[in-house]
Amino acid sequence: MKKIFLITLFVLLTQFVYSTIRNVPGTYSTIQSAINACSNGDTVVVAAGTYFENLNFRGKKIVVTSTFYLSNNPSIINSTIINGSTPAYPDTGSCVMFNNGEDSTTVLQGFSITGGTGTKWHDEHSSGTYREGGGILIQYSSPVIQNNIIYNNLVTDITGVVSTGGGGMRIGDSYPGIYNNVVMNNTGRYGAGIVLNYSGCIMKNNLICNNFGSYQYGAGSGLWINNNYSRPRIIQNNTIVYNSATSGTGGINLYNSSETGTLKNNIIWGNTPTQMQGGSALTITYCDFQGGVTGAGNINVNPQFSDTNFILSSSSPCIDAGDSSAVYNDPEDQSNPGHGKYPSRGTLRNDMGAYGGPGRMLLSAALIGVKRISKNVPVGYALYQNYPNPFNPKTSINFGIPLNGNVKLKVYNIEGKVVSTLIDENLGSGLYKVEFDGSNLASGIYFYKLESGNFTLTRKMILIK
Repeated sequence: MKKIFLITLFVLLTQFVYSTIRNVPGTYSTIQSAINACSNGDTVVVAAGTYFENLNFRGKKIVVTSTFYLSNNPSIINSTIINGSTPAYPDTGSCVMFNNGEDSTTVLQGFSITGGTGTKWHDEHSSGTYREGGGILIQYSSPVIQNNIIYNNLVTDITGVVSTGGGGMRIGDSYPGIYNNVVMNNTGRYGAGIVLNYSGCIMKNNLICNNFGSYQYGAGSGLWINNNYSRPRIIQNNTIVYNSATSGTGGINLYNSSETGTLKNNIIWGNTPTQMQGGSALTITYCDFQGGVTGAGNINVNPQFSDTNFILSSSSPCIDAGDSSAVYNDPEDQSNPGHGKYPSRGTLRNDMGAYGGPGRMLLSAALIGVKRISKNVPVGYALYQNYPNPFNPKTSINFGIPLNGNVKLKVYNIEGKVVSTLIDENLGSGLYKVEFDGSNLASGIYFYKLESGNFTLTRKMILIK
């Protein structure tokens, strides 16, 4: 996977020499206007900021990237946002669309992708019309999607459609490369995280977590797969955890019993009510699979994550537990020869999950700390007392929202100055938990305030060092 990333970087640098660089917002005020101006081989470079747009690549063989490519600094991903919540046409509410034969020279890299509501889409393999692809919709195309955070896309509107799916990403009749992405907190009636419909893929080093609310067609809130395709499905070194379904499976749903594919070096854990449905034709090896599954090297042990980014703790049984072939090795820490470079752990042998293998990267600069802890819809807004309180240096804050919408949760000092913004994004209804780390703050009294819709509530907490 590192080789793939280096090839992509080489393509970027080569394009800088032989093609046009189109800067947003320096030269073009919007990302779409820059895409429209591109010829094949061009590169669109987007500065940090929030862009309220719904993009269509229009068949262009181009690279659209944030400035992440310059430094590999994940904080740039967090601060370069494509927000698709204000589409010109409500039935075309995907944040990004690839539906004109884009191939592997088309790259989307280095963005936070949020606010998508999906596109009304006729299923080529049935008589039904569906609303799909909140964050990204891919059809008859094979782009590279890498180093993005795809979150809080809510595909729930059933007006004029049979159902809704692919809250984070919908892939149909395609063969994309999906590398080093976070797909979290998305929802749809099926495939809340990712839908693979009549599609192959190479899916490596992704974190697919906390997607929720699916209940139709077997659910598959993490990953929903339907029908075999002429290209392979390689699902390797991913962490698929804590996705939840109202009914069906929270983790991976194989809609047809004959679905084929290779699952290797993954962590599949904590999905509710079940980890996987179907899959008898899959080849599953060297995975930490809750509840157990047949296959060489598979284990069934708590993966022991060290934080809410799901990096492995130093005592995790998933360290050095992936396939031992050298081709799967973690990158070497040059200052500690023979050992994996952080966020890999242990020796060079592959670590299971998103942080193992040659292409692994640190996926986010910010803690992925908002976790939906219940599928039940609260009867009203609620903000609970943090625990522990007093605390040093970390504490947890739980809250509930009865309606989908924008949520703000901020921490203030005693002078009323904002010292931390924990949440400022769209969330679906439910109960949530977020961690607050006061390591960089002085001892004292602080206040945390929840705002959503017309609801506002503030509570007090005490930091003691």
